[in-house]
Amino acid sequence: MGATPRRRGAARADLDPGLPLPGLGARLPPRRRLAATAAPPPATTISAGLAAGLPAAARRPLAAWLAACAAWTFSMVVFGGLTRLTRSGLSMTEWRFAGERPPRGEADWDAEFGKYRASPEFRLVNATMTLDEFKFIYWMEWGHRMWGRALGVAFAAPAAFFAARGWVTPRLGRRLALLLALGGGQGLVGWWMVRSGLEERPPGDRREPRVSPTRLAAHLASAGTIYCILVWSALHLAFPVPLAVGAGAGAAAALAKARALAKPLAAVVATTAASGAFVAGLDAGRAYNTFPLMAGKWVPDEYRAAVAALGLATAATSDTAVAQLHHRALAATTLVATFGVWAAARSRALPRGAAVALAALPAVAAAQATLGVATLLTHVPPSLGSAHQAGALTLLTAAVGLVFATRAAPAAAVAAAAAGVVAAAA
Repeated sequence: MGATPRRRGAARADLDPGLPLPGLGARLPPRRRLAATAAPPPATTISAGLAAGLPAAARRPLAAWLAACAAWTFSMVVFGGLTRLTRSGLSMTEWRFAGERPPRGEADWDAEFGKYRASPEFRLVNATMTLDEFKFIYWMEWGHRMWGRALGVAFAAPAAFFAARGWVTPRLGRRLALLLALGGGQGLVGWWMVRSGLEERPPGDRREPRVSPTRLAAHLASAGTIYCILVWSALHLAFPVPLAVGAGAGAAAALAKARALAKPLAAVVATTAASGAFVAGLDAGRAYNTFPLMAGKWVPDEYRAAVAALGLATAATSDTAVAQLHHRALAATTLVATFGVWAAARSRALPRGAAVALAALPAVAAAQATLGVATLLTHVPPSLGSAHQAGALTLLTAAVGLVFATRAAPAAAVAAAAAGVVAAAA
């Protein structure tokens, strides 16, 4: 018998309107049957940027590799924080790009300890330090340096392998070259920072030697930049199709609203993290260990005196009270802003991925603020100090994730999706 002709407008049994549309992550109600009949074109056709022209077989391992490098960079930042908090960062007085051979015997250890004993930190802070105590801070700094060099190998070797397989497109190649240059430069920035703490002080200056807060901030900002590029690149390869592709009018409007708020919020999060670098460089977390007041006031007397004497810009990077008050104010702004953006942008029309990213930000911000207060009240123990640094990166990750999840669809993707809708309606 002949097949019964299907009436125009009848629902197709093989296109369940309750099924999720690829790229949206949300179920569509029956009244949107037309949109459900238009699945987006293959990812290699509509993707742009790093994923353009790459098959799924190449994208998946590339994304996993870059995500692993991002996780390694995350651990490097936390390791660096522990090195600073245990006062280990100035234990090695020399630096070589290819790496330093660690001491192998007592004679080597005596030689290394002799170099450290000639440093300002030993004379002014650790004059009673024993060789065994020196070994601990030496291994902390040596481990941090070598962990960074190992990351360089873990990045460069797979990059060469993927290039040999033909999986590195010109655009991806430029991104990888940028990351390699930034990673190599990070070692130089780190030594530039350490050198500032090894410089001799003027006669009579008995202050504890520290690295330059500005150079520390540059070192952390460089690491944060590398980390964000790695996270963004891994996400682009893992999810090449923006959620906005093929989205209905309601979802597109909700994404546009969230996107407009996500970018300035990410800038506030990054600025707050940068201000924390100056707090770390000045060791400001070990002063004014009360909350919410500082020395019984919202604005301590030292703040006004420092700003009057040095000017706001200089005081912000060199005075304990100014750096800490600015960080407190920015942290509070970030906390309020994350909840404000969540309240303003949340919508049932948001695709699931964007909704999860939006809800994650205030939760992470609240946890980070709580951890920051606890760290301050307990005079920055290494455990909480390093956890707070990890929390800053986690919050930055959440901000990057929201910007990524709400990103606009490339024009080519929109055109391809529209063509699919027209073809399905014909």
